[in-house]
Amino acid sequence: MAEAAGFQGSERPRGRWLRRAAALIAGVPLLVAALQIPASPEAHAAGSRTVDVSIDALTPTAPKKDDTLTVSGTLTNRGDSPVTDAHVGLRRGPALSSRSAIDTAAKRTGFSPGTDGPEIANRTQKIDKLAPGVSRTFTLHVPVKDLDLGDDGVYQLGVSLSGRSGNAPYEQVLGAKRTFLPWQTSDVEKKTQLTYLWPLISSTHLTAETDADAEQTPVFRNDNLAAEIAPGGRLQQLVALGKDLPVTFVIDPDVLASVDAMTKTYKVEGPNGPTAGKNQAVAKQWLSQVEEAVKTHEVVALPFGDPDLASLAHRGKEVPSALGHLGPATTLAAKTVETILGVKPRTDFAWPAEGAVDSSIVDVATSGGAHNIIARSDSLQENELSYSPTAARPIGGGNTAVVADARLSTAFEGDLSKAENSTLAIQQFLAQSLMVNGQEPGRQRNIVVAPQRTPSVSQAQAMAAGVKALAPGRWAEPLNLAGAAKAAPDPGANREVPKNSAYPDSLRKQELPTEAFEQIQATQAVLDDFEVVLSQPPRVVTPFGNAIMREMSTEWRGDEAGAAAFRTSVRTYLDGLTKNVRLIQKSDATLSGRSATIPVTVQNNLVQGVKGLTLELTSSQPNRLDAGEPQEITVDGGHSQSFKFDTTANANGPVQVTAQLYTSEGKPYGRPMTFQVNVTEITSTIMLVIAGGVLLLVLAGVRIYLQRKRAGSRRDEEGTGGDDGPDGTSGDNGDGGGTDGDEPVQPSDPGPDTGSESTGTSGSGEKVDR
Repeated sequence: MAEAAGFQGSERPRGRWLRRAAALIAGVPLLVAALQIPASPEAHAAGSRTVDVSIDALTPTAPKKDDTLTVSGTLTNRGDSPVTDAHVGLRRGPALSSRSAIDTAAKRTGFSPGTDGPEIANRTQKIDKLAPGVSRTFTLHVPVKDLDLGDDGVYQLGVSLSGRSGNAPYEQVLGAKRTFLPWQTSDVEKKTQLTYLWPLISSTHLTAETDADAEQTPVFRNDNLAAEIAPGGRLQQLVALGKDLPVTFVIDPDVLASVDAMTKTYKVEGPNGPTAGKNQAVAKQWLSQVEEAVKTHEVVALPFGDPDLASLAHRGKEVPSALGHLGPATTLAAKTVETILGVKPRTDFAWPAEGAVDSSIVDVATSGGAHNIIARSDSLQENELSYSPTAARPIGGGNTAVVADARLSTAFEGDLSKAENSTLAIQQFLAQSLMVNGQEPGRQRNIVVAPQRTPSVSQAQAMAAGVKALAPGRWAEPLNLAGAAKAAPDPGANREVPKNSAYPDSLRKQELPTEAFEQIQATQAVLDDFEVVLSQPPRVVTPFGNAIMREMSTEWRGDEAGAAAFRTSVRTYLDGLTKNVRLIQKSDATLSGRSATIPVTVQNNLVQGVKGLTLELTSSQPNRLDAGEPQEITVDGGHSQSFKFDTTANANGPVQVTAQLYTSEGKPYGRPMTFQVNVTEITSTIMLVIAGGVLLLVLAGVRIYLQRKRAGSRRDEEGTGGDDGPDGTSGDNGDGGGTDGDEPVQPSDPGPDTGSESTGTSGSGEKVDR
């Protein structure tokens, strides 16, 4: 045995090597033959991208047992060689177990036999030769019973193209696309309550400018709003689609106000100035459609202009009075909706951009009168729950966070103008909603959907198709937003509002800067000062107040240049109006004498009058010239008026005088106006003339006195030595003449004072009235 063992041990390596070599040589032909045998399509599918497969339509979107599923789409050869011997077929994958599994399946590309499932037999469609770059449509009709669906749930459904190409002469899967099939055989006992927000929000269209006519014809930035409300336009489609859906309308009242302004005479800015608008009929028709649609729907009004709550919370709070706009915007919102649509809206809901919240945003929202904050589940996230809880969450202070489902809210974003994208979005939306119901079938919950603020036409149409597919109520039933806010909260749901630091940086970068709110505050200050001097303040305050609210709109997120341009246009136009009330520049004046009247002219080029202004003159040297008392002024629209100031001069020399208008609050209004007054007191020449005149008067009086005295003396002498006349008079023939034949000399009239009345020039500048 030992020998035998030793022998075997010494001889085995060589024998093993010989046997392996012989087996390898014998197996080579078999291996070559095996490589030449065509494999099944599934065996050679991994990584194949030769043909693009799109699923453009799937009906019914949520089939029942006896339905026939119809799937249509497009095949496009992206390869370099033609595809031959091809056919297209339907594949049913396994049931998906969770919401995240749906997300993973939606992102997966390529083809995998294990996850995409086998091809449904005898339900394929042959495809003729498909040349490179050529597209061809297909349609498959498959009875639901052939899909062999099991328990209720969400199934992956795929379409694949199998065939041959120049690079692979054997049949293989050359392209595949997958979607989702919600499967519910019967109505569930406790259906998910679904709240869908339907936004009627647009960008800023109206400027602050209005014509100076009685109607105050508004001026629009462009005519884009007319395109949105015209048949087939974005806003028109939203109203037409939402009318028959169980949704809650969420409206920015600025849209209603802008369209209402368009129903009358309006103008549109253009390269050569404003031109007349021509879409009054379209505006009236749209408002009529909205009024009809909201009769049977709940209406939630956002603050006027849809202010950016996050920007206000993070940047605006540093600027005094910035938050003060929220209250008036909410009040105006309610008034606008009720006036135009005839319904009373809810104004106690706030909707931050993309539902992102933090504690400061909640504080700002509640300060504006909102007690319900529409958040999103990717902001106020769940920590431990394995299911999607009810939307309502008490967050303290009597406030409620209404947390929208992030997956459902973002289901219809992106480019849905392509049929394949729209179809996938609808099926994924339905699949996610059914999966929510299947998480806790014994617990009824409320789910809120808050989509993008301004959906496109294609997005709105896809949204409508998704909501309409849920209408039969097989696993979901509608609930309005007010009902969602009042729903009993889930005890295990997260109620902790994120800290300020948790706010996403990507969203923070889109906010209005602090400088924007500083400019808004400065514009408001100018408007406040302007308002108090107007006889008809609403003509100015209303359009500019609305424009200031629009300057804070969520619309401006990510468009800093556009926001800055709009703010500048508002301020520039306001400054132009305030300058229409101004002081007319005076030339230098000469004041002769101790007192004179100085006129100052105020020009008002506004349509309306101004009042409550005080005009004041200030002398640079009061000891030389007292400029007189301030005067309250009133000037009618389109007029100029002069106001006279009584001045007093105390010394010679030039004096700088400043005229300034002031409001009733003592704030300077407009620019000051300065001019020079040359004070010239009484001159020596005039004094000599006056002195000479006085001297002549005195001398004349003395002479008359002496003459009369001498005449009296002579009469006394004649009365003593002469005969009296018969009547006792002296004998002078009764003519009463004077002695020596002299006539009484009368003093001359004084010469004219030419200081203020001379027609000659009085130095450079104007002459003021004495």
